[in-house]
Amino acid sequence: RHLQAHNFEDDTSIGPPITTWCCFACVPHASVAIIEKWGKFSKLGHAGFNWAFGCLGDKIAGSVSLRVQQISITVETKTKDNVFVTLQVVVQYQVIESAIYDAFYRLSNPSEQIKSYVFDVVRASVPKLDLDEVFEQKEEIALAVKEELSKVMGEFGFDIIQTLLTDINPDEKVKNAMNDINAAQRQRVAATDRAEAEKILVVKAAEADAESKYLSGVGIARQRKAIVEGLQESVTTFADSVEGTSAKDVMDLVLVTQYFDTLKDLGSNSKSNTIFIPHSPGSVGSVASQVRDGFMQGKAFELNPK
Repeated sequence: RHLQAHNFEDDTSIGPPITTWCCFACVPHASVAIIEKWGKFSKLGHAGFNWAFGCLGDKIAGSVSLRVQQISITVETKTKDNVFVTLQVVVQYQVIESAIYDAFYRLSNPSEQIKSYVFDVVRASVPKLDLDEVFEQKEEIALAVKEELSKVMGEFGFDIIQTLLTDINPDEKVKNAMNDINAAQRQRVAATDRAEAEKILVVKAAEADAESKYLSGVGIARQRKAIVEGLQESVTTFADSVEGTSAKDVMDLVLVTQYFDTLKDLGSNSKSNTIFIPHSPGSVGSVASQVRDGFMQGKAFELNPK
């Protein structure tokens, strides 16, 4: 005949079924049979062949598994900031081989005992923490559950191998709100990064523009220097070649020539928007006079700064 095993929901056996015949029993590996004689504990039947004389009052009262077992417990509680959360706690345990008698006889329903202590510890720990702290301190909560279970269940012959807090599940609306907060934070970071990138582009553009203007200024300065040197050579050559002419006459001639060249360029370019005022040729002498006066004033200032 077969003795039905206990799956932690029955009230006696906490191990696999034991196959029994007339005078002996076959105990599975990693299991121990509880043998009673006339209703009183007699001995333990270890894995393999065991004598059990029913005619002499022997009875297989149950069995105990020595394997590591696991139960999953769902706990609903409230956090310090008044958010209801559902926690999934997994407890891995094992019967202590030297305390099989206590494990079988002292507790009628070990799983319910473990569940009760898990509920007690979790509901005492989580209400002291905000929701974010519950996620951050899940290891501490699991450790507190393990310590409490080990202290209590060890007296009954059970070793708590590990306690895991595998899931923290707040209300759906709370999860959506947390996701929205996270998305907003990421958008702010992205906006800051974009603004920083645009700032770098503006700064680099300004630096490039400044460098371009500097190089343009250097080019213009060199161009003007070349023009002045060329004019100086032209004036000297013209004055030496034509008797009776002065440097002033040569400069007036050069200015008139450049004036007409400018008018020619303006006339040939339909998109030009440059306007000369006054524009008569006779005003060139006035322009030359103003240029000479400026040079003379600058020279006088250099000789007498005061």
